[in-house]
Amino acid sequence: MKPKSLEELYLNLAPGAGGGLLPGPAREVGHFNVFNVADLMLAGRDRPPMTFDRRSFYKISLIRGRSRIEYADQVVEVAGPTLWFASHRVPYRWQPQDEAQSGYFCVFTAEFLLPAKGGVGLEELAVFQPGGCPLVLLTDAQFAALEVIFEKMNQEITSDYIHKYDLLRAYLLELIHAGQKLQPAPAAAPAHHAAARLAARFADLLERQFPLETPQQRLRLRTAQDYAGQLAVHVNHLNRVLKETTGLTTTALLASRVAQEAKMLLKHTSWSVSEIADSLGFADAAHFCNFFKRQTRLVPGAFRE
Repeated sequence: MKPKSLEELYLNLAPGAGGGLLPGPAREVGHFNVFNVADLMLAGRDRPPMTFDRRSFYKISLIRGRSRIEYADQVVEVAGPTLWFASHRVPYRWQPQDEAQSGYFCVFTAEFLLPAKGGVGLEELAVFQPGGCPLVLLTDAQFAALEVIFEKMNQEITSDYIHKYDLLRAYLLELIHAGQKLQPAPAAAPAHHAAARLAARFADLLERQFPLETPQQRLRLRTAQDYAGQLAVHVNHLNRVLKETTGLTTTALLASRVAQEAKMLLKHTSWSVSEIADSLGFADAAHFCNFFKRQTRLVPGAFRE
């Protein structure tokens, strides 16, 4: 599951449905573009279905219509207005269930926001966390308010205003923070900044172990001690910080992420159970099956079926 590039995105879009890669100086500050969903639906009726993959860019979608959204190991059927945040860290797919789709989506790279993001990185925001809540069900009023932001971006992307990319960054940040405010309130007070940064570094290191693209590929880091060593902290300190910031131990977080990857490999590849067990670092298929059953209450074969 090699991440799909922006070039592949544009090759898959219907001709004339949207812009292209930003030329010249704009490419030096990252990439941004915005699309009208209804236009794509109209222009791309013969386009192949979207594949379940990681992408190398961020994507924010404002959609209205009956559709099926798959991300990580989750499947969600939506019918009403929805805001959806997708990052390069989690594979996903959008499957419209009928042609009555409306809304917008934008794609961008982390570099595009680099000049404006200040002290908060995209990976630190709840909307882009792998275990977060990327889908927000909206009221009609919330949909209308967010649609205004997208319409401003859609209008500005074709303008010849000399500072239009600065303005587009401002609109994009407004959209991200509007979605962030709609996220469920945290159960506890925010962790100390140093602890939060260590937890974010752990999450980033964990996600960089994936995707597993071939049966011959192996997880480089498997245990809490492995991660502590890479982060240059004592394993007890790492465990304490993660317990305080996430409510889970290092081992529990690792097990959950490995189980999630196992589900995706079982669902979206033809690898054998033994090949998946090897790639995920298990001694043999029996150990993997026992682990998977503890995590999901199903054996791998039953889950795949």
